[in-house]
Parts: sequence; C-alpha cells; structure tokens
Amino acid sequence: MPLTPSRRQLLAGAATLLATPAILRARRARAADPVKVAGVHASPVENAWNSRIHSAMQAAAADGLITYEFSEGVSATDYPRAMREYAEAGAQLVWGESYAVERDARSVATDYPDTAFLMGSSGGPQGDNFGVFGTRNHEAAYLAGMLAAEMSQTGTFGSVGGYPIPEVNMLINAFRAGVAEVNPDAKFLNGFIGAWFDPAKAKEAALAQIDAGADILFGERIGTADAAKEAGIKAVGSLIDYTPRYPETVFANALWNYRPTVEAIVKDIAEGAATGRDYTEYSFMKHGGNELVFVEDMVPASALPAMQAKQAAIKAGEFDVPIDESEPA
Repeated sequence: MPLTPSRRQLLAGAATLLATPAILRARRARAADPVKVAGVHASPVENAWNSRIHSAMQAAAADGLITYEFSEGVSATDYPRAMREYAEAGAQLVWGESYAVERDARSVATDYPDTAFLMGSSGGPQGDNFGVFGTRNHEAAYLAGMLAAEMSQTGTFGSVGGYPIPEVNMLINAFRAGVAEVNPDAKFLNGFIGAWFDPAKAKEAALAQIDAGADILFGERIGTADAAKEAGIKAVGSLIDYTPRYPETVFANALWNYRPTVEAIVKDIAEGAATGRDYTEYSFMKHGGNELVFVEDMVPASALPAMQAKQAAIKAGEFDVPIDESEPA
C-alpha cells in the first residue's frame, strides 16, 4: 500500500478500507513504528542551516519518532543518485535541499510516488509526495533588529548572506525592518558571498562593511561574527546560538527550530496523508519554529519593553512580520 496515496487512490480505496478491518489494523500498526528518514545534505551538517535540521532529526530519532540516516556534502551532480538510492532502500521520507537541483529532485519524486520527499525549496509542492519548506526565522530576526537599533553608535548596520534567494532576502530584510522600527534613519550595508559555507569569505565581506562604518552585523552566514570579534563590535547570529562561541560579541540570535516541521510531516506519513504540501508554516513563532535568544546584560534595558511587546504580539497572531523577498542592496 502506498505511504502517500494520491487523492484518486484515497477516494477509490475508501470503501475498501472501511470494509476490511485487517487493512486498517495494518495501517495503525505501521503508524506506530518509527518513520524511516534519509537526509541528503548538500553542505556539511555543521553548516548552520543544515545543523538545525540534522539536530532536529537526531532528537526525533532519539525519541523514537523516526530512524535517521544521512549523507552530507553531496554535490549537485550526485544529488539525484543519492535520492534514488535512499528511496530504493525503503526510506519512507527522503529529506533534502533542492535549491540547486530543483528539476532533478522533482523528477526523482515523480518516479517514487510511494515515498515522501521534503525539500527546502523556493518553489511550491508537487503532486502528492513532494513537500516543500522554507526557512522562517525572520520573526526572530526582526526582534533582534529592534534590540540592535539602540546599540549602534554609527547608525550603520551590516549583513552577510549566502545567496540572494527569497529565504535569505526576507531574513536580512526582516532584521532591517526591526532596526528601522526603532531607528528610521538607520543605514544598511549588505554582501552576498556566493556560497553556503565559506567562513573566510564571510569574514572578509563583513570586514569590508566594518571599514565602511557598520558597527552592528547580522550574520546570515558563518564567519560574520569572526570579523565582529576582530573589530571589537557586536553581532547577531542566525539559525543557531553563536553566543557560546563568541561570548563578548554575539548578543542575540534568531534561532530556527525544525522539530515542529519534522513532527508535522511524520504525522502525515503515519496517517497515510498526502505530503505534497507546503510545511513552511511550522517554522513560524506561533508553532515554536523560531525564537529570539539574547544576553540581557549586553543590551540596553530601554530596548526591552518595545521588543517584548512586539514579541508577544507576534506569538498571539496580532502582528505579522513583513515578508520582503526583494534582494537587499
């Protein structure tokens, strides 16, 4: 029986399922078993973005929700092969990042309709088994920007990103919007390094922004905080908590929590529901998908009330952080 039946199969088989208790019992038994997950990581799993998915998968495996195996550093030319191998080996869910291999990844999913695929993607879902998700720690980035606004002496804020794709653009723009809410006269600098994991290049780009007057940096890429530390200025981390690594430099982090997304698609698989949908919503703050963590004694006390009020409004659904996917200059 397919793990992710099409709508036609669901409708055609509804009467049969109702009439055959043995099949229903089999479905329930399968739902109680851990879902077999395979991850295909294009970058090393210590890369900030990948590490959030990897740690969420590991935690879910430790809790018995899934089993998890993975490959890392998979090149674009090898990516479809890795996806196929995992599907052939019986993975119920193949997780991946299709940004550089959209067409090939979608083609693989078409060939394995009984396997669920969940891909980081700038496109929409496809069919009944190709689900997508986007990174959404922009709400926490907005709040970090509100704190940063009162900490700058120059009024100039820098940011370093990987590529100007919608998920990265909206994150940097959300940070800027948070700054601008408190300081409408703020100035911004930005650089893209053309890589997802190149700390040396990120540091170089950040140092150039510091030379141009930036005294607070938003680090969408690893390496940004190294420049801030060297220059003796402050920085904001993204996706993971950088404060332990840079205790005198990183005062706030816009964390991304992937566990809610894992739980959502595992539930769909266990229930035999179609997984060809957009799972991005589970990255929002109201689902616990992102959060702001900061070092209170590193930020001005005067900056806290406005930020905390906005945070409460976001969680309550009373304020939506603007999603601006345009490329930041």
